[in-house]
Amino acid sequence: GNVKVFCRSRPLFEDEGPSAVEFPDDFTIRVNTGDESLTNPKKDYEFDRVYGPHIGQGELFHDVQPFVQSALDGYNISIFAYGQSRSGKTHTLEGSSHDRGLYLRCFEELFDLSNSDTTSTSHFNFYFTACELYNDQVRDLLSESRSTALKVRMGVQESFVELVQEKVENPLEFSGALKTALQNQSVHSTKAIVSHLIITIHIHYRNYVTGEHLYSKLSLVDLPASECLLEEDANRDNVTDCLHVSKSLSALGDALASLSAKKEPVLSGNSRLVQILADSLGSSSKILLVVHVSPSASNLSRTLSTLSFSARARNAELSLGNRDTIKKWRDVANDSRKELHEKEKEVSDLKQEVLGLKLSLSEANDQCTLLFNEVQKAWRVSSTLQTDLKSENLMLADKHKIEKEQNNQLRDQISRLLEVEQEQKIKMHERDLTIQSLQAKLKSIESQLNDALNSSDARSTIGSESASVISTPKMMESTAESSSVTKRLEEELAKRDALIEKLHEENEKLFDRLTEKSGLASSPQAPSPSSNQATNAQGRDIGRSNSAKTQSPDVFPATMSQDKTGNSGAIVKSSNELAKTTPAGEYLTSALMDFDPNHFEGFAAIADGANKLLMLVLAAVIKAGAAREHEILAEIRDAVFSFIRKMEPRKVMDTMLVSRVRILYIRSLLARSPELQSIKVSPIERFLEKSNSTSRSRGSSRGSSPGRSPGYHHDHVSRVALIDENVQGFKVNIKQEKKSKFSSIVLKLRGIEEETWRQHVTGGKLREITEEAKAFAIGNKALAALFVHTPAGELQRQIRAWLAENFDFLSVTGGDVAGGTTGQLELLSTAIMDGWMAGLGTAQPPSTDALGQLLSEYSKRVYTSQLQHLKVLFTRLTFWSNKFSTIVSLILRNIAGHSWHIGNRGG
Repeated sequence: GNVKVFCRSRPLFEDEGPSAVEFPDDFTIRVNTGDESLTNPKKDYEFDRVYGPHIGQGELFHDVQPFVQSALDGYNISIFAYGQSRSGKTHTLEGSSHDRGLYLRCFEELFDLSNSDTTSTSHFNFYFTACELYNDQVRDLLSESRSTALKVRMGVQESFVELVQEKVENPLEFSGALKTALQNQSVHSTKAIVSHLIITIHIHYRNYVTGEHLYSKLSLVDLPASECLLEEDANRDNVTDCLHVSKSLSALGDALASLSAKKEPVLSGNSRLVQILADSLGSSSKILLVVHVSPSASNLSRTLSTLSFSARARNAELSLGNRDTIKKWRDVANDSRKELHEKEKEVSDLKQEVLGLKLSLSEANDQCTLLFNEVQKAWRVSSTLQTDLKSENLMLADKHKIEKEQNNQLRDQISRLLEVEQEQKIKMHERDLTIQSLQAKLKSIESQLNDALNSSDARSTIGSESASVISTPKMMESTAESSSVTKRLEEELAKRDALIEKLHEENEKLFDRLTEKSGLASSPQAPSPSSNQATNAQGRDIGRSNSAKTQSPDVFPATMSQDKTGNSGAIVKSSNELAKTTPAGEYLTSALMDFDPNHFEGFAAIADGANKLLMLVLAAVIKAGAAREHEILAEIRDAVFSFIRKMEPRKVMDTMLVSRVRILYIRSLLARSPELQSIKVSPIERFLEKSNSTSRSRGSSRGSSPGRSPGYHHDHVSRVALIDENVQGFKVNIKQEKKSKFSSIVLKLRGIEEETWRQHVTGGKLREITEEAKAFAIGNKALAALFVHTPAGELQRQIRAWLAENFDFLSVTGGDVAGGTTGQLELLSTAIMDGWMAGLGTAQPPSTDALGQLLSEYSKRVYTSQLQHLKVLFTRLTFWSNKFSTIVSLILRNIAGHSWHIGNRGG
């Protein structure tokens, strides 16, 4: 229908006593009349909606919102706030700072709906009017502040009023206009009770294509207090005011009752309120009456009067005779409503259960996906391990083959030695046989001599004496010579045996050392696929970086491990060396090798993944500590360099992260390679110059011209001694800010100290310094060597000291220690360090970055040193092998001579 009646009750105040109203449901209010003569003293009133004390402004506006939509659709809408004083009428319309009323909520809804319906060919305009009706006299609440504005007519043709209208285009302007109107309203308490406040929003819609124009209104009326309708009010001083209020409310009640009965209302000519709102009270209009009651028992008479007026407007009063029947049907409705609520709750529970099952199913699917990914990763790791195991088996088979060949050679040598020994034994046996034959002949001669002696005694006596005289000195002489020769020969043999034993031990040591190093350097290996990729990438990179310089041999992929004496260090741990692995190293190696840029969409995703992997590497190295950083880097070395070489052409990695990884790796080489620990680098001052005061371009600070001299005082000889290359200087451009008298005055007015303002360094200047530092560091190998051989904290401290020394306005004085100068130095030094670090990681096609070129040169140095060491080992081994062969031949000849001498002596 055209008329809707809502009833709203405010909360009960503490000093108001008991409550006289009840709320059986959302559509009924029950009042305890206190009449004991009746069987049931409680009286029920039924409305379109009943709001208890706990209902807020938001829920009330939820039911008012359809009326706002109808106003935008072209209907004239009237919303009346009716009730006794202190029942909450004004609160419902105006609200509070934290809970807005119907005024602001209705316009905000109109504004939002119009924005959604507005197109390029149609448009909505809103205008605002406000007036106060007191004793049938109309007072325009906007005329005083906006006298020259346009006016609009309201009311019937015979008795209309002209009101100032203000165009409002957004809720903020509406709020300002409403605030002005409420401030101009009468503030006298007695007058406010009996006056009407009419706030009207005029809605104009125009379609520029069809020419359609619609006009509608939304009126919100704050009616006077309902106690003016009571009979006892006639004795008051304001009888005239109450009579006018009673006339207006009666006329309004008649109009509402006619509309509720589906009749055309008879608009009374005596009520100015009805005349002004005549076009909003017709059959084509829609009316909402919000009735406000007080729950206190002390206001029972006023509450009953208010509810009676509202029930008359809606024809909603319930008679006491039909109360039992109505109660019966209400109980039936309540039971049905309760059953419906239980069914809805059951359906809601079933929906929640279904949602829970879907969520569990989704979680199970996610777990299955994770498990599947883990299984795939484990399978890849297993295949990698199997490949490594196969390559290791091949390597062991080759090693076993080499050892077998060496054993065969040793067996051949031993067999030849055994043959020589057998020949010597045969010769000695022949000599023994010769000695035995000579002894037999000697015996025969002695027997003949005895026979001759027996035949002639005298002759034999004389002959024997003479023979003894002659033979005795000869035998004594030969016996003495043989004993001395035998003694010397035994001493010489003992010395040679000791020397042979010592040489044998030294030969075994040298042979083992040579076997280990020559096997690593020359024997074919079967590295893993990851090491092949890293080695090939490193070889290609080294070849590119050296193309502009002298031609030098490439670094071999697997250099020698450190020998037993510790004279040389290894750049790359050989593939056949069994190194200890850690969970972090295995995880990082697998992550770096499994990273495939083709699986990512866009360079942003690739860059994010690549930088995250490098951050993981840095975090693992930092967690391992400075003392063990070379161990974990050596463990994942091949994967790191393969990853960097693979990602460098895409230019998606953070160059600062690449620099940090390379610096840590080269430091691990320094820790294991004595050849690199004695390298001298230039001090930080060599790379810093103070810019000239003349004008300079933004890119001139790079210092790339060959004629530019360094900015610190060292002679040419010391510079050449520190580094072979021509180190260029990075010009730092930090100018002292200039101030005019006007800016000085402004600074004083703002309370800013001039010294602090002068030392201020802007963010744009820091970014400019960082970019220029990055451009300066690209391809700068001397700067890369400085970063490798000097800790980062020490470098930043030296940069801060240089800045404080060369720029007076940044110098730390006694008064600036607690101020911001040290912060400026920290910012500037950090900007320079960050730029240099980013430039060192930037690759220059076709070469790599400066740190990669430095790594190539260091690798060649260690390679050359180890190759020279290997040549010395080969030379020394050849010398000792020749000496050993000579000694063995001498020993064999002496053994043969000694045996021959013994045989001669025995003969």
